[in-house]
Amino acid sequence: MSAKTHSWGAPPWTVDFHPSPRSLPEQVDFAIVGGGFSGLAAAAWLRRLAPGRSVLVLESATLGEGASGCTGGMALAETAAGKLPGLGDVLAGYKKILRALRIDSRLTLPGVWELSRSAQTKNSLISWNDSGELKAVRPVPGGTVDPGKVVAGLARAAEKAGAQIVEHAEVRALEFSNPLRLRVRYKLRGRIHHKEIRAEQVLLATNALSLELSGLRDAAVPKLTFALATAPLSAAQLKATGLGSGPFSAPASSPLTWARLLAFLSAAAPLRTPRAICTATTLAGAKPPSVSAGSKAEFVICTLRLPMCALRTAGAARSCSQRKCAPSFDAILAARTC
Repeated sequence: MSAKTHSWGAPPWTVDFHPSPRSLPEQVDFAIVGGGFSGLAAAAWLRRLAPGRSVLVLESATLGEGASGCTGGMALAETAAGKLPGLGDVLAGYKKILRALRIDSRLTLPGVWELSRSAQTKNSLISWNDSGELKAVRPVPGGTVDPGKVVAGLARAAEKAGAQIVEHAEVRALEFSNPLRLRVRYKLRGRIHHKEIRAEQVLLATNALSLELSGLRDAAVPKLTFALATAPLSAAQLKATGLGSGPFSAPASSPLTWARLLAFLSAAAPLRTPRAICTATTLAGAKPPSVSAGSKAEFVICTLRLPMCALRTAGAARSCSQRKCAPSFDAILAARTC
């Protein structure tokens, strides 16, 4: 099964599980809106902890279609909110959960190089230009994971535990009555249906999209980050950019800059060849070796924070006006084809 194609581009992860189509029930004990990490994990644990209660997961598109399927798969030891009381060892807890639910996530924890723009560090493994000089300052606990396998594994665990999972079921409105009422528009066997479901409790697990259903939209401040993928990288390019020494990440309290490698298979590169995925500005100042036109070692660079947005592919440069570079859809489309 090929990776999904999003309007933002095609993530390198594949979710290889999809539930069988089913009709929606009239009433459930727990209704979970969102089929990503949070929603599917909650469904699996609710059924394990309360096996006598009914659990329904409603996903408006397909599992992992949102942030869970488009994340970079970085596993860090802290939270974006910093250290929280009683949280304990995050990575140890994550490994324990994956083992308990029998999820093959391709989790590896070799450590991560923490990035900084302000620290004066000698002998840094990298020197990138990203709103200042970006250097690797110290190793910290962490590693990488395959988000597609995590989403699929959580879905299998939830379904095996007895949770109902329905894709293409969009919650259009939530009425805070007793019981709670969800108005759902869903697709079944090629036809559109509408259903009102009563639920004793509802969990909104759709990231920022939950704000509208919960009436908290005005309290949110929108943020946006991009990630791009390179074409297959040669040993010379890995050395020139320092990517072979990664993964790299800004501190967990501000994890918006990161870079990692992954191996992939394709018709153009039948052997497992390293490529990089990173936030869009991370490689903007890197200077990989020049390559000839048509080479498989094309390097895709998008500098989204500069007045002119340049996209380099095998020696050919294209640029767009500043007005069109926020965001640069040319860059996103090019990233899909590399």
